[in-house]
Amino acid sequence: MAAEARVVLLGPPGAGKGTQAKLLEEKFSACQISTGDILRKAVAERTPLGREASEYINRGALVPDGVIVNLVAERLKEKDCEKGFILDGFPRTIPQATSLNAILNQRGIRLSAVLSVRVPHNVIIERLAGRRTCRNCGALSHVVFTPPKKEGVCDRCGGALYQRDDDREETIANRLKVYEDQTAPLVDYYRGQGLLREIDGVGDVDEIRARIIQALGV
Repeated sequence: MAAEARVVLLGPPGAGKGTQAKLLEEKFSACQISTGDILRKAVAERTPLGREASEYINRGALVPDGVIVNLVAERLKEKDCEKGFILDGFPRTIPQATSLNAILNQRGIRLSAVLSVRVPHNVIIERLAGRRTCRNCGALSHVVFTPPKKEGVCDRCGGALYQRDDDREETIANRLKVYEDQTAPLVDYYRGQGLLREIDGVGDVDEIRARIIQALGV
């Protein structure tokens, strides 16, 4: 693999993509690009694209692909992405993937690899449904993996812990269905391009990281 890492991370919610993206960012001195993060930043800074996106957000509508694609294109031009990038949460659909190809082709570069992190649904449900969030400081704990010293109380600040609506089992099941319907077809799309690397996403963070590094050949 080239010194510059240009990687897409695929995987269902709860697969640990965000954690691994940060580790890869450090290893390759690349920029981590989360569409959620850049969308919030653009809206907060009231950039032209941010103002356009906020019009959809304010009326409860989905931000169109075109706006998201343009935000990613602008982010890729920033200096910290010169040594490569880790795309986390984009592309989500085949049309977004073809748009990404067009953006990269215009710049004369291509993806190094697409990592598909595979985790069984029952493991994802256990991971997400057991999460608890502090109402005060936002810290996360887990009823099985990182239980608080006192039930229902945040270890960091003493605030009350609660289960977010999107961490409830029925909501998780719906999120997984959306992923399978919309995003899973990207696995075949990138396999057809010879870019796909499938990663076993079960295990601790270091084990999964080691599998990813091995798959990247570095």
